[in-house]
Amino acid sequence: MQQIIKSSQPAIDIEKTIRHIKYDKLFLLTDEHTHMHCLPLLAGTPLFSEAKEIVIPADDIHKTIDNLSKVWLQLTQNGATRHSLLVNLGGGMVTDLGGFAAATFKRGIKYINIPTTLLGAVDAAVGGKTGINFGGYKNEIGSFYPSEYVIITTDFFHTLDGRAIRSGYAEMIKHALIHSAKDWEKLLTFSLDEIDYAQLNELLFRSVGIKRAIVEKDPFEKDIRKALNLGHTTAHAFESYAMENGNPIPHGYAVAWGMIVELYLSHRICGFPKEKLLKTVRYIQQHYGAFPISCDNYEALYEITRHDKKNVGNYIYFTLLSEIGNVRIDQTTDKELFFEALDFYRDSVGL
Repeated sequence: MQQIIKSSQPAIDIEKTIRHIKYDKLFLLTDEHTHMHCLPLLAGTPLFSEAKEIVIPADDIHKTIDNLSKVWLQLTQNGATRHSLLVNLGGGMVTDLGGFAAATFKRGIKYINIPTTLLGAVDAAVGGKTGINFGGYKNEIGSFYPSEYVIITTDFFHTLDGRAIRSGYAEMIKHALIHSAKDWEKLLTFSLDEIDYAQLNELLFRSVGIKRAIVEKDPFEKDIRKALNLGHTTAHAFESYAMENGNPIPHGYAVAWGMIVELYLSHRICGFPKEKLLKTVRYIQQHYGAFPISCDNYEALYEITRHDKKNVGNYIYFTLLSEIGNVRIDQTTDKELFFEALDFYRDSVGL
């Protein structure tokens, strides 16, 4: 199981952690943004001076088999063995792709995740899911392969713009919804316009704790880990549709919009309270704007959801709620009700 390290001195803590692992060669994976903005913050990590850095293009559109192949090639050309160590320094794209590279190179090498975004810290870096986008679909190819350690420091978050903070915060709202009303209330009273970073740090580690507890119970997503998919069936459809049309959207924003759809389905199918649905929707509408869709897009979105890797047979599976903290996994719906939920989404965000 992954070990989570809460770091206040990242350069020192990273150095100490790496020295606990036996390896023959050290590799560092960054993207163009983290190479420029985040790596300099770790200048006090002497071990990185001996590491071979691999730099890939930034943003989720580059989480592709081509860039995965580049990482494999760099590892091969620089003499990596099955005893080498890969350190992923970046957001979800880097930790997803880097984790999959580690899972598959020489049938598996050890790796460490150092998330540099709020979204990466609460979502992609924790839990052992790795993968790439393929064939126009989000995270279509991948594996469960947890890192040895996840080192989380909020020092990097001061380099993020408001959009990046909001993207990660959506996953934190999801964690609160599947856990407890107390956590949900706290998150909906937090200001995303004037950020209190000390409070955000506290909320972040609470959120990571919620996810970690679920993953420990069900590491391979056979049962309760499916709770973490709240909002994601629709979110992945939005993301895939946006990628297909050359206008990619941040994952966390897609999750926020996906939660509107799936909380509505929760209300209609499982009796989720209307007042809590509307309160959550208002918060999302105020802070996340809208993903523009029309009725003409419904069929395409439905077909994408049918392709979701969580589905079995011809059924589309959703994770829904009957109440905050009361999760109902493996819920199905028909096309008519899904379209009704998309209507609700469009009305909620003012489309």
